Amino acid sequence: QVQLVESGGGLAQPGGSLRLSCAASGSIFSVNILGWYRQAPGRQRELVATMHTNGITNYADFVKGRFTISRDNAKNTVYLQMNSLKPEDTAVYYCNYNEYGLDVWGKGTLVTVSS
Repeated sequence: QVQLVESGGGLAQPGGSLRLSCAASGSIFSVNILGWYRQAPGRQRELVATMHTNGITNYADFVKGRFTISRDNAKNTVYLQMNSLKPEDTAVYYCNYNEYGLDVWGKGTLVTVSS
């Protein structure tokens, strides 16, 4: 099975930055999609960004150039660089592994943006 371990969440001020990391381990296929989703209390989980092993990326509209996803295929690790953070970015951020419709989720890391 696939295991995902997230890190990097915490408190940031509006306009600040955070970098999230997610390391995947286990039965990792050489072709897969790693990405980030987020969920605020009382709201649905939503896509933030994903990245295929071939380098193709997909971003949610609300990122507006503020966030950048990257990955190290050799280490099966995906990153999310978050800049110009806004209070509405406050949520639990979940790492996701996808392969042929198979989804595996991390336990989530809390990001709080507040002054």
